Amino acid sequence: MKLRSYKFLLAVLALALCGLPASRALAQGLTLDIINGVPSAIPITVVPFAFESAAQPPATDVAAVIRDDMVRCGKFRTLTGADIVEHPAHGSEIKFPTWKLLKQDYLVIGRERDAGGGQVKVTFELWNVNTQKQMLTGAYTALPEELRGVAHQIADQIYQKIIGQPGAFYTRIAYVTTTGSGKNMLWSLIVADSDGYNPQIVVRSRQPLLSPAWSPNGKELAYVSFESGDSAIYLQNLATGQRRLISGRKGINGAPAFSPDGKKLAMMLSFGGSPEIYVEDLATGQLTQVTHNLSINAEPRWMPDGQSLVFTSDRSGKPQLYQESVVGGGATRLTFQGEYNSNVAINYDGSQLAMMQGNGNIYRIAIMDRKLDNQVRFISPGPMDESPSFAPNGSMLLYAATDNNGKGVLYEVADNGSVRQRLSLVNGTVQSPSWGPYRVPPSTQP
Repeated sequence: MKLRSYKFLLAVLALALCGLPASRALAQGLTLDIINGVPSAIPITVVPFAFESAAQPPATDVAAVIRDDMVRCGKFRTLTGADIVEHPAHGSEIKFPTWKLLKQDYLVIGRERDAGGGQVKVTFELWNVNTQKQMLTGAYTALPEELRGVAHQIADQIYQKIIGQPGAFYTRIAYVTTTGSGKNMLWSLIVADSDGYNPQIVVRSRQPLLSPAWSPNGKELAYVSFESGDSAIYLQNLATGQRRLISGRKGINGAPAFSPDGKKLAMMLSFGGSPEIYVEDLATGQLTQVTHNLSINAEPRWMPDGQSLVFTSDRSGKPQLYQESVVGGGATRLTFQGEYNSNVAINYDGSQLAMMQGNGNIYRIAIMDRKLDNQVRFISPGPMDESPSFAPNGSMLLYAATDNNGKGVLYEVADNGSVRQRLSLVNGTVQSPSWGPYRVPPSTQP
């Protein structure tokens, strides 16, 4: 059987990892490169923020982070550099005819100052150029190392005010990196900001780490580890570092996925023979078998209502997506376009399914729109793209790819495929991405 047609079995995937490219050390973080822009997107200018104190300005360029967020979501295009001919910091300083001449719809201005105690106060304003009205204003006081988070929160507010939907910039992503080769190969499970900055190592292992999955509250990660020699599913608290074994049964233990309420975990287990989909109650440990089929059943993902699962099965001959109630009763096939469909990701309301779709030797990320008669569109070029994961607002996806040198990289892409942002490790490879849920800003946490 070909590797790709059997790829969702963890044992085979673990063997495939042994051929990943070598490197010497874990880089400080992912490097970012925005591939293209959208000429038809909403024009907005984020003016560099003024620093209104005698002290040394902080290293983080808040305005630049906001501007990058606007661009990478695919819904905005911005002016940069020499094109920004004026630099107002207060609404009273805005010369609207200038920005109308530059054909800008929106203007973001701001200022920073020393707030004492080592903190910085950041004030921002959002203006509608055509109406000359202020749409939004706000202020944050934070330590210098917290300013990237502040910038993401400001970008979220701007996004919601203009688009009418919550932004997803102040979120986190999880992914797996590999460095070294042979006996020196090292796997690391990493959590970072949504743009790849501020990486934090959750787990390191000399054996493969796979399939990270976020809990709905963002406090835990479920993942697969081969540290015992065989696959096992663990649940780890990100704040305390404590973890517990969920399943180390005989055979394959893989593809964990939290239920929408965080109380259950769906997974693929093969202790009974063929790989089947099971659901475990995390409080009681009660295990329920969902699928009953001699084919391979893998990669379960919950529908938002928590009543059914979408999964990959080769019961029709090649991997395709199916949906079945968590109480069983039979599966319904969902995908018919493409020779191979797997790695499903489901957006926040269940209206869109992202998947790895294969035709011949080309594997791309496709989105099936269930509100538009299951129309399918491709959002990645291939030829080896996989593991899509939606942002919590559905506006962007994260996926893994193999570049021309055989190196694993990640891409963040707008849901229409218009903008792609490459995230790569300088000395290593990246895979198994998972986009986390919305975060509660520290200032509003109880």
